[in-house]
Amino acid sequence: MNDLPLSNRMAIVTGSARGIGYAIAERLLKNGAGVCLWDVDAGALEAAQAALSEFGKVVTAQVDVTSAESTEAAAQKTLAELGKIDLLVNNAGIAGNNAKTWDLRPEDWQRVMDINLTGTFLCCRAVVPHLLANGYGRIVNVASVAGKEGNPNAVHYSASKAGVVALTKSLGKELATSNVLVNCITPAVIETDILRQMTQAHIDYMLAKIPMGRFGQKQEAAALVAWLCSEECSFSTGAVFDLSGGRATY
Repeated sequence: MNDLPLSNRMAIVTGSARGIGYAIAERLLKNGAGVCLWDVDAGALEAAQAALSEFGKVVTAQVDVTSAESTEAAAQKTLAELGKIDLLVNNAGIAGNNAKTWDLRPEDWQRVMDINLTGTFLCCRAVVPHLLANGYGRIVNVASVAGKEGNPNAVHYSASKAGVVALTKSLGKELATSNVLVNCITPAVIETDILRQMTQAHIDYMLAKIPMGRFGQKQEAAALVAWLCSEECSFSTGAVFDLSGGRATY
């Protein structure tokens, strides 16, 4: 494992009780950071904290990322327990159901947008003032190659992740001279429990688009995020980093 300079950095990872977020939290801990796990599932948070504590300082906050009040309260709780906030990884998200655009229920569209896009905005809104107060920070948003290319039968997910890419670019420009860098990753499918939300036909479609012929692994995503959280990432902001097994063509 690379010895990235994360010692004494304090991180928030959203959606970190399982899946990609859990793998990211584990990687940051192993590189020396302290981590606050943000998730809506209290039971899963408790289990994740117990499992991850062997690697370093782990605290938790039960958070609804669709609520400004919840994210602001969680930021204050994190600051009180970790002493400062240096890093924010916006990973919380859902895939939603698969349907043609004209068959998609408005409430299904709204739920995916609320969590994936508005949730990322609200977490940034709650945490950026603390990073500015430090004079240092790294924000990594987890988008998707679907946000660049658009997946059929997943218009809500694709549009939400395209929004995350645009949010990253806008916020990166706003913070460009503040020593707070903002980047995003655009994975193809990473093998996690989120696949259970999708039809087999949709899973097969996405796999067929990946030239390497396999899904990405959580640890591969975590490795890229860890670098983007480090001081070694020093001249990239508002940027989009593919993790697609060769699928992305631009």
